Amino acid sequence: MASTALLVALSMVAATSTVQQTSDQRPATAPPGTADTLYCMRIELIIGSRIQQVRCWTRAEWAVQEVDVDHDWPEDGVRVIG
Repeated sequence: MASTALLVALSMVAATSTVQQTSDQRPATAPPGTADTLYCMRIELIIGSRIQQVRCWTRAEWAVQEVDVDHDWPEDGVRVIG
């Protein structure tokens, strides 16, 4: 029984250190791309909802929404397509 608890505890420590390492390696700006590259970023939650929303748009489409992809990428960036 003690070995099971130890295994669970070590698994949690390993998972936590992996998450911290990934977040520390985030770039300061969005990765470069073409005009067709989609930048997927988290958007503000809709009032009354707890579901995180992600939108994938080109830099031009984000600019129409008054979002600076390079400025907001470190905090809200999720992935790049294309």
